[in-house]
Amino acid sequence: MRHVNNKRFIGASGLVLAPIVLMATGFAPVPQQQATPLPPEQKVYDNRIAPLLKQYCVPCHSEQSAAGGYDFSKAQTIAGIQKDQVRWRKVTTQIRERSMPPKGTAQPTSEERELLTAWFTHTLDSADESLLPQDPGNVLIHRLNRQEYNNTVRDLLGITSRPADNFPADGGGGGGFDNNADTLYIPPILMERYLDAATKILTEAKPERLFIVRPSAKHSEVSAAKQILEYQAFRAYRRPVTPEEITKLLRLYHIGRKQGESWEGGVKLAMKAVLVSPHFLFRIERERKTDSPYKLNDFELASRLSYFLWASMPDETLLQLAKQGKLQDPKVLEQQVERMRKSPKFRAFAESFAGQWLRVRELYTAAQPDGGKFPEYTPSLRNAMVNETVLFFESVLQKEASLLTLVDADYTFLNEELAKHYGIVGVTGQEMRRVRLTDKRRGGLLTMGSTLTLSSYPLRTSPVLRGKWLLSEFLGTPPPPPPPVVAFLSQDDAPNKEGLTFRQRLEKHREKPECATCHSRIDPLGFGLENYDPIGRWREKIADVAIDASGELTSGEKFTGPVELKQVILARREEFLRNLTEKMLAYALGRGIQPHDLPTVRGILKTLEKDNYRSTTLLLEVVKSYPFQYRKEG
Repeated sequence: MRHVNNKRFIGASGLVLAPIVLMATGFAPVPQQQATPLPPEQKVYDNRIAPLLKQYCVPCHSEQSAAGGYDFSKAQTIAGIQKDQVRWRKVTTQIRERSMPPKGTAQPTSEERELLTAWFTHTLDSADESLLPQDPGNVLIHRLNRQEYNNTVRDLLGITSRPADNFPADGGGGGGFDNNADTLYIPPILMERYLDAATKILTEAKPERLFIVRPSAKHSEVSAAKQILEYQAFRAYRRPVTPEEITKLLRLYHIGRKQGESWEGGVKLAMKAVLVSPHFLFRIERERKTDSPYKLNDFELASRLSYFLWASMPDETLLQLAKQGKLQDPKVLEQQVERMRKSPKFRAFAESFAGQWLRVRELYTAAQPDGGKFPEYTPSLRNAMVNETVLFFESVLQKEASLLTLVDADYTFLNEELAKHYGIVGVTGQEMRRVRLTDKRRGGLLTMGSTLTLSSYPLRTSPVLRGKWLLSEFLGTPPPPPPPVVAFLSQDDAPNKEGLTFRQRLEKHREKPECATCHSRIDPLGFGLENYDPIGRWREKIADVAIDASGELTSGEKFTGPVELKQVILARREEFLRNLTEKMLAYALGRGIQPHDLPTVRGILKTLEKDNYRSTTLLLEVVKSYPFQYRKEG
């Protein structure tokens, strides 16, 4: 099995206080009034949870030997657990991922691990907001990642090349996105690349974009240079520039002129300093000497907004509104979100957010179907698959559609090659366009070639990978990692020498006690997509054996095929919407979601429900949220 370690602070049980059995069974169809067998109550802790902690944790975590500062021998109250979110979420993660108890000590059974994980997650998620601090969280100084750098120099000076493509790759941080400030370091080689890029940018920059004024009878050479530097530095730094900063830049202009540079060359020398300045390379928010959270100023808010929705610098409209002190006005802010959503630059958000949330960007790197077995999988087909996902996601937000459209829709975006791949007629040409679907086996993110290819092995499909992708990336309820020793199944999905189909072999594998608990959650979901081959084409048979695409959840609920699977997921929308909200908030903030973000997530979901899950409501509520508009030191 291939597993991705996906640590989460908030998730797993559904924000609307979904039944605890959801975590243990996956999509339990129990009506709300019949839940929940293990509520976050003191008697449940005393009778069911505390004995397990005493059995497996107290030997190492007691008053006498409080390893890591944890003492589980002391009585705990529900309010105490809910208030100490960081500590108990760390405990929950360690239990779920089998890092605790340590090897060589008594181990909980799989059912006991599920019980502990489910109860603590549900209890922590159920915390009253009064127990949680109002905390916008820590956001480090944010270096522009490669996409942000490329887009910023494009909008600053009209550059059409992508200089940051030569920079070292950005790492993925909390929330799974490459705009996470915690992981945007500056290795020594990157400073060298910044200097090279600045030279190339100024060579390529369109003169009319760089030299907004030239020496004339009205403007001396120095006066013209000063006006250019004031204007360009204001835009590049995304804030007003101080007289001292302009003086330093003019000093470089004069040095260039003394060394024989032309007037243009002197201006470019000063502009090179702008392009390698920390004030350009980093999104710096001013610090205040206070222990209390404080509101961003208009320029800082403009930058957060533009890099969230455009992955680029604020445009002239945002900068002028910030200069006038109007961007903090809720009505003005809402108007700007609407304007930015309708801009062509909004495509960058769809590409970056959807590409990383759903992991379809990995089709360009890690996910590679075998070329010998699947020669139809060409670079152009791969590009069309990724574009389908991006365009579809963008359309849901552009058209103010319900977010549930992402699960099931009656349209998608295709070109001729991808349409033929899906068996859809009537689409000609290589241009991607919106196509209405009549076959319900297509429609929505789950049945796209990109996600189906991503969650397959090079030679065969994998119900395990597809089920785990659905649980982890789509629903935010990742299963725990596999036990240390796991038997690998064949890469061939044809019947083996015993005549067993791949499904039968996997079911035999699931008979092992150490594997059964997780596979009972993962496999049924993956088998619901088994009619799609490793590159997303529909099929009825594997090696002349009819495909069994049925699934039975541990709750007893049965379904067959992707159409019914999508309905199962839609009926349990809380997990999907919560996960999407957390992901989008993490992307917008450039940091992972923390326990103190729980009230924000709850508030957004309540508003979404009242607004029929309108997609644009999610964008606006993230922008209006407390952690988006406030910051704190340290």
